[in-house]
Amino acid sequence: MTKNIAVIRGDGIGPEIVNEALKVLDRVAELYGHTFNYTDVDMGGCAIDKYGDPLTEAELKKCVESDSVLLGAVGGDKWNDVPGYMRPEKGLLRLRAGMGVYSNNRPAKIWKQLADASPLKKAIVEKGIDFIIVRELIGGIYFGEHKTEGNTATDVLKYSESEIERIGRIGFETARKRKKKLCSVEKSNVLDSSRLWKRVMHRLAEEYPDVELSDMLVDNCAMQIVKNPAQFDVVVTENMFGDILSDEASMITGSIGMIPSSSLGATSCGLYEPIHGSAPDIAGKDIANPIGTILSAAMMLRFSFDMEKEADAIEKAVSDYLDKGYRTADIMSEGMTLVGCKQCGELIIENLKGE
Repeated sequence: MTKNIAVIRGDGIGPEIVNEALKVLDRVAELYGHTFNYTDVDMGGCAIDKYGDPLTEAELKKCVESDSVLLGAVGGDKWNDVPGYMRPEKGLLRLRAGMGVYSNNRPAKIWKQLADASPLKKAIVEKGIDFIIVRELIGGIYFGEHKTEGNTATDVLKYSESEIERIGRIGFETARKRKKKLCSVEKSNVLDSSRLWKRVMHRLAEEYPDVELSDMLVDNCAMQIVKNPAQFDVVVTENMFGDILSDEASMITGSIGMIPSSSLGATSCGLYEPIHGSAPDIAGKDIANPIGTILSAAMMLRFSFDMEKEADAIEKAVSDYLDKGYRTADIMSEGMTLVGCKQCGELIIENLKGE
């Protein structure tokens, strides 16, 4: 199978971590008989330096015409003083809009080898933490009308049935590729928008009889994530709730450098990136952790390319790497072997196995 991947190396540690992810993809291609063609795209601070624009139309076109996009990280102190409309992050917003990605999917997984890094009690962690939050990305209160009149401010939370349905389908389809459990999170005891959300989700459930749907109020979900995260498999929710819950979920894993994410829309073309930033203070020092980006590449294989075995192989290679006691500086602990960014990628590739 041949796939065309747009590659945004970005700023700071972006080029380093992306390079290792591409090496992993190349090894997967060799082992499983695929061809991955890469097209470099300039976005972020590097694009400002080169074009005076964080994402030009020509570079955006490369992304839209690809089968999926792999992104490192953008931004840094160097561009803090540019006008707001020119900031590197504006390129990311333009990219999401241009690609039409309305679903942000962020896993919360604790690797057994890093269990001690979680702030949760050992008894909770031992039950397992491995779920994914599917967040609606371009609707809700963040995109509603905002106004201030005198001493009164108003922010409008609005969702249509079609907006809820499209993110709901992402939730159900994601659950189908995991343990077939979907938890719909809302605030239907208070909000009309949540009552509509709940109604649409239950209507969709009739089309997915193989997926078990449950409902949970957002305040209860926030408590359950720290009390019993093992109960969750896939969580689907609206924009603001998802923003808060996904940040909470990332913290219970104790290792931000390990967490990938994806943004998806109506097509299989997705945007895949680690959740961490560009870390310009360690750029070029070969000490960054590339695993979040490598796991983002695995998500691309699973959710955009339907390459389940290949994604599993990458995740197992990462687990085997951790089993052998190798750690980059951000997750280093006593008794482990310290490695750099490049060596981390090389060691994961050594653990990659074909069918």
